[in-house]
Amino acid sequence: MDSTTHKLYHEHNFDSRQCLEHYFSDKSDMVFGDDLLKSLIDNLRQVFAVGHINGDILIDLSIGSFIHHLYSACEFFKNIIVLKVNNRCIMELKRWVDERTGAFYWGHTSRLLQEKEENSDQFEDKEGKVRSAIQHIVKYDLEKENMTDPLVLPPADCVISAWLLGVISKDQDDYIRYLRKFSKLLKPGGHLVLIGSLDTTYFTVGKDKFHGFTYGEDFVRKALVGEGFIIDYCKVQERTAVSDLIDYKAVIYIAAHKEK
Repeated sequence: MDSTTHKLYHEHNFDSRQCLEHYFSDKSDMVFGDDLLKSLIDNLRQVFAVGHINGDILIDLSIGSFIHHLYSACEFFKNIIVLKVNNRCIMELKRWVDERTGAFYWGHTSRLLQEKEENSDQFEDKEGKVRSAIQHIVKYDLEKENMTDPLVLPPADCVISAWLLGVISKDQDDYIRYLRKFSKLLKPGGHLVLIGSLDTTYFTVGKDKFHGFTYGEDFVRKALVGEGFIIDYCKVQERTAVSDLIDYKAVIYIAAHKEK
């Protein structure tokens, strides 16, 4: 399939539950455990704990309806505001937050985090803690000046965005434009944590192929610096998963703070 015919995450029908099943489940044939589950948990524990990133409000702008990237964050922020681009993602996430029948199972990621805890015998209910921290789930529109209009969000101490910029951006100009929008959600001196897949052209959900913007580490670094950020942490994890569902070459974890 030519890339020009790929669907766009924020414009076409995106099956958030199928995305979870493909890339984040505990099924035996789910091959992304190391790349998208373990690696993410390891890096975010380090980013938040070592980077002194904390405060009252964290805004999450991420693809789909996954939540395990918030396990570490909920230890450092009192309130989490989650922004989603479509109703399907909102419904899937609310099903989990409200502990409804049929909610996606995240127990395998809780166990992964427990293995990393120094005092695993005193391990707390991380899922319960994330549920309590999520104060609002809000729909947004990328093309509005205020993405959550008419709601005006309080400035955030931190914005975390996982795998979103790479799927909503058609080119470099788009990436920088959306990065600037995300930046406006921050307080002066606030932190931005980005997770993305490098050198991606597509990802598959169900029978549909979705667009992925192809970029590398150097581009992300230059984009952040150009928007007034100072980079505090950057790690690139080479791909280990064998699958044709998606064609990324590596996952990048990068944290930066906004100059005051």
